[in-house]
Amino acid sequence: MVGRKKRTQNCDKVSHEEDRISQLPEPLISEILCHLSTKDAVRTSVLSTKWRYLWKWVPGLDVEFNTFPNNDLFVSFLERFFVSCKESWIRKLRLNICDPYRKCDLNSWIDFVTTTPRLRHLAVSYCPTNEIPLSIYKCKTLVHLALVRVALADAEIAVSFPCLKIMHLEDVVYPNETMLQKLISGSPVLEDLMISTYMSRKAKVLQVLSHTLKRMNIDESTEFVIDAPLLQSLRTTIHLTKNFKIINVGFPTKLDIDVVYGNLTYGKSLIHDILTDISRVRDLVITNVILKEIFSNSNSGPVLQFRDLSSLNAKLCKSDLEMLPTILESCPKLESFTLEIIKDQSMRSHKEKREPNVMFSAVPECLESSLKFVELKRSIPSYEGEMELIRYFLKNSKILEKLRLNVYYTYKAKCAFLTEVVAIPRCSSTCKVLVL
Repeated sequence: MVGRKKRTQNCDKVSHEEDRISQLPEPLISEILCHLSTKDAVRTSVLSTKWRYLWKWVPGLDVEFNTFPNNDLFVSFLERFFVSCKESWIRKLRLNICDPYRKCDLNSWIDFVTTTPRLRHLAVSYCPTNEIPLSIYKCKTLVHLALVRVALADAEIAVSFPCLKIMHLEDVVYPNETMLQKLISGSPVLEDLMISTYMSRKAKVLQVLSHTLKRMNIDESTEFVIDAPLLQSLRTTIHLTKNFKIINVGFPTKLDIDVVYGNLTYGKSLIHDILTDISRVRDLVITNVILKEIFSNSNSGPVLQFRDLSSLNAKLCKSDLEMLPTILESCPKLESFTLEIIKDQSMRSHKEKREPNVMFSAVPECLESSLKFVELKRSIPSYEGEMELIRYFLKNSKILEKLRLNVYYTYKAKCAFLTEVVAIPRCSSTCKVLVL
């Protein structure tokens, strides 16, 4: 009886406690709910009568069709949501829609949000492909636009995105060759552009002309002619033939390049085509496929020199590590080096490849005069020569400031690993070793 009485008193105490969060101004509560997922924000509607409709005032809506039991409920939810919106308060809208029976009224939803004075971020993914209404081309408040699997309408009107800084276009259908340039020219402050698609296109060359563009990401076989004087970073995945051409006087300081091809003949031609571009950058992210083609014949002639390169992020499989000395010798001014040891995709499961014999005949120039940061990481379970690689950098890098080791070990093995690393003599007295 005493226990029951005590529990009753506690319940009475809780019931009389002040509900402070409900006393906050509704706009502030909406801002708090904005940090929740749309699904969790909707769940707050059961808390009390006051909370029943507060989630509808959240300035961001993020809805995916696969979070609903069926497509009808998904469509019904969005219809009721847009009908109930009597004021233009939406700042961010993300819709991921799968609508095989064409039940969604996507055009009216887009028409509604693009005419609001507060919309900053719009992301639409639609399957199967659906044409986006013309109203999207006149959304003057947009800062971030992401379109996936949609068809762009032919814009007879002028495109006007005066505030747009980020534009991502993935699997987008263009009505003609000039539509992309219309989007870019209508975005006078555009800084970040991503274009990715796997579908065939009639256009063989697409023009990208922008005086503000700083970052570009291409995953497309079509060639892009890029005239962007302020371009700082170009990331590209290329297929069979080179898919970019920089025509302005400057060149991006960072190049992140990957290549996908199955024909070795195409590959050699491709590597030769992009070698000049690689030699011009200061910051390079590159895969083992390209590096292998560049340095495979290094013994037959002088070592290539990338004298402007100060930062290199390279992915190598174990069998490619034997060319590591040559890579370092080719970068005399290298300051930052990140090496990731990856799985050898060409290695068959029933074949074990020998551990590579990494031999340094001399200390590369960069280790003696410029290398300040090294990161070693791996996406494979183990590498027998790992400790020797660590030892080499610590014993020979004269001005090294930090060595970061992003490697996985069991607890017991990690203790032994750390003990061995700490015992290695360091050429640089200021070098710090960080093990993640």
